Amino acid sequence: MSDQKTGSAPHILPPLPYADNALDPVISANTLSFHYGKHHKTYVDNLNKLVGGTELADLSLEKIIAATAGQADKAGVFNNAAQIWNHTFYWNSLSPKGGGEPPAALKKKIEASFDTVEACKKELAAAATTQFGSGWAWLVQDGDGLKVVKTSNADLPLTKGLKPLLTIDVWEHAYYLDYQNRRADYVNAVLDKLINWGFAADNHG
Repeated sequence: MSDQKTGSAPHILPPLPYADNALDPVISANTLSFHYGKHHKTYVDNLNKLVGGTELADLSLEKIIAATAGQADKAGVFNNAAQIWNHTFYWNSLSPKGGGEPPAALKKKIEASFDTVEACKKELAAAATTQFGSGWAWLVQDGDGLKVVKTSNADLPLTKGLKPLLTIDVWEHAYYLDYQNRRADYVNAVLDKLINWGFAADNHG
């Protein structure tokens, strides 16, 4: 995904790639109004406050993430920058016309690494449902192959030299209004009906 900031303008909340009710009934407009309109927006607002007037003020999200990862005194900056990046990536990992079969080239890569698309989905579901507490499940490119990883809180594969292809958000605010404690139901519905294989294929290149 390209840098989400250019020049010295403040970081902005990127528009959703679909209407706020487009993911119904898997993810409701009510969930999106809080998740995107409140949580995602707050990360943007917080980051602008934290980096304003500092040496990080003119950097892209990716450069801020790289400059602050693993630094305890910059944890607030990292967490907000990474969560902006993660959420924008997550919205694009979903599509009202998602699910189904991946594009042919990506499907071939998935089959080379997981044997079947179904096995890949099962690994993603397992990572998403077993992530303890808040975090993310990711399909990533690692060298020539693909694999599934999970990260806690705001962490993301970029800090580990891995290329993200798609992600599933498993922070409670991503699903609790619609599914309460049934995280597995949310994850499986996303994988079956919303996951955007086309976005993953574009990221794979």
